[in-house]
Amino acid sequence: MIEFFKNFFQEFELPLSNPVLIFSLILFIILLSPILLKKINIPGIIGLIISGVIIGPHGLNILAKNSAVDLFSTIGLLYIMFIAGLELDMNEFKANRNKSLLFGLFTFIFPLSIGFPVCFYLLNYDFNASFLTASMFATHTLVAYPIVSKLGIAKNQAVAITVGGTILTDTAVLIILAVIMGSSQGNLNQAFWIKLGVSLAIFSAIMFLVIPRIAKWFFKKLESEKHAHYIFVLSVVFFAAFLAEVAGVEPIIGAFVAGLALNPLIPHSSALMNRIEFIGNSLFIPFFLISVGMLVDISVILSGPTALIVAGTLSVVAIFGKWIAAFFTQVVFKYTKTERQLIFGLSSAHAAATLAVILVGFKAKILDENILNGTIILILITCIVASFATEKAAKKIAICEEEVSHEDANKDQILEEHILIPLAKTSATASLLDFALLIKDKKSANPVTLLTIVPNNDQAEINILKYKKAVDKFVIQGSASEVKINTIARIDHNPASGIARTSKEIMADIVIIGWPRKTGFLDKIFGENVDSIINNVDKSLFICRFQKTFIEEKRLVFICPPFSERGIGFHLLLQKICRLSQELSVPIVIYAEYKTHQAISQIATNLRLNAKLGFKSILDWEDFEAISDEITPTDLIVFNLSRKGSVSYQSIFDKLPQKFEKSFDDNNLILVYPQDDRKESAMDAYEDFTATPLTKSIEAIEQIGRGLGSILKKS
Repeated sequence: MIEFFKNFFQEFELPLSNPVLIFSLILFIILLSPILLKKINIPGIIGLIISGVIIGPHGLNILAKNSAVDLFSTIGLLYIMFIAGLELDMNEFKANRNKSLLFGLFTFIFPLSIGFPVCFYLLNYDFNASFLTASMFATHTLVAYPIVSKLGIAKNQAVAITVGGTILTDTAVLIILAVIMGSSQGNLNQAFWIKLGVSLAIFSAIMFLVIPRIAKWFFKKLESEKHAHYIFVLSVVFFAAFLAEVAGVEPIIGAFVAGLALNPLIPHSSALMNRIEFIGNSLFIPFFLISVGMLVDISVILSGPTALIVAGTLSVVAIFGKWIAAFFTQVVFKYTKTERQLIFGLSSAHAAATLAVILVGFKAKILDENILNGTIILILITCIVASFATEKAAKKIAICEEEVSHEDANKDQILEEHILIPLAKTSATASLLDFALLIKDKKSANPVTLLTIVPNNDQAEINILKYKKAVDKFVIQGSASEVKINTIARIDHNPASGIARTSKEIMADIVIIGWPRKTGFLDKIFGENVDSIINNVDKSLFICRFQKTFIEEKRLVFICPPFSERGIGFHLLLQKICRLSQELSVPIVIYAEYKTHQAISQIATNLRLNAKLGFKSILDWEDFEAISDEITPTDLIVFNLSRKGSVSYQSIFDKLPQKFEKSFDDNNLILVYPQDDRKESAMDAYEDFTATPLTKSIEAIEQIGRGLGSILKKS
């Protein structure tokens, strides 16, 4: 017993050396720190940084700054930059790349212009030391980015230009660092510039030309191996970080570029994206924030007035320089004060790149100990300021976006969207469910419902049990994306009537069905079931044929016949088209007449849809070649059709889907029948789904007879 207690207390000798105990301590801090500080309205990020200060070698010395801590903190930093690149809305980034460039210029020039005179004239450092310290002010680390990601505003334009500006200014500063180091060592010659330029060109070619092709092949060949996808992504991130280091820039640049390269291949609503964010935000990123706190030495402030003056001066200049950059960005682009505060909050935290610049300068004896100590205090102060500023601004923007979405959703009514997927063959269910998860409104608490219709015979109960067993894997598929999957089995003589009744019972907004395995379309080609579904399901109906994975898509072709935008379900359809475009990072090209295109653009503006809509004019809808000429196998085709009796219905469009099915056999194809405003009588609503062709023929003959009778009477 004595030996036990002796060994027990030995394990708690400071600093801790037992890896299991160290990891347990870190996990308890990650768990409890944000929860406790949330009670007093302090951002969880600050709690993690302060925890690092307390347990670090300069605090209670509970944990030493060893290789294991360095490894996890490096992973966390690379993870932050990778997620920032992965969550970036590429359509928004491309549309606002000039804004990112200008913000990057502002957040680089202003801190540098303010910092250099202060260091050179006020603190009396030489040119190299002053210029290197001033360039440190221009850097920033996205320490507060997890706040933005958690509140769901990562695709906001202010966030997009800040993230874009981050990579530009950090790259510029790290190149300056390489130049100053080359200058101090006397290596700043033509060979230096050629080597740097060639290495960066090779790095860019590998990341943007080679890696996406390998990733696309990997995801396609190993589609069912979901765990392998995550390992592959991690491998790409760290390999990219290594390549960046070889190219002469910091690994964080490589991690961010890896995010950009994989961005089009990983939809934001996918299970893979959920795994990446979950593991990063739960473990690696908090570890990095704790390690930042472990760098801070509070005793530096007490070491003398010089250290205190330098630390205070550096902190004021760093914060003021970033605020000025955010202010000018607000003025030029006419952003709100809240957006300016968000830009300032995201760009004002100094951590990784700052520390890299200062440590390299200190080891090369360009900078002295006062600058090093002052920078460590600067890291603590700017991280705290950035966290408070970002959380305050992000909450305001999130509330505003929530209010806008509620206002758009039927005048202050929360949109509770419900998607129904009737199953004919479970082989197609995985792709239909993936599609549903991509277009589903994330604010809706309703599940995605999987439905099967079982024939009413002696085997009905056995078939229901088989169905329940078969759909278990799809429930797991939805859970991986944090979406609840509901399963329903109904007994009905006719699948079409079962689908129509269930869609009403659960008040579904969207019904998604698979492509029937028959040639042709409608007019007895699809068969009685699909024809009945189209004519009797009064919800937005998506008929989907997915021949390949979504990562192969390069464009979304949206075909809109005249007047189809007038239907009451068109607004919902356009929202889903824009969401799908955003998730897949592909542009939208609308094939329509000019008036239809103008109407769609106005609807998109009114709905505040963040999508760039291209346009292809169609004048003659009977000329199939005019529509099909520019469509390629990498286009996702969405065809907006109308049911008979609706305002936009024209018989010439009945044959187009049949032509599309034959001509574009390799394309993913979606036929959409939006909810329409047909006024049906009470008797129409109770139409007999099981009416036979003979019954319908008799009714047609009787109608002709009545018509002839009326003609004879008139005669």
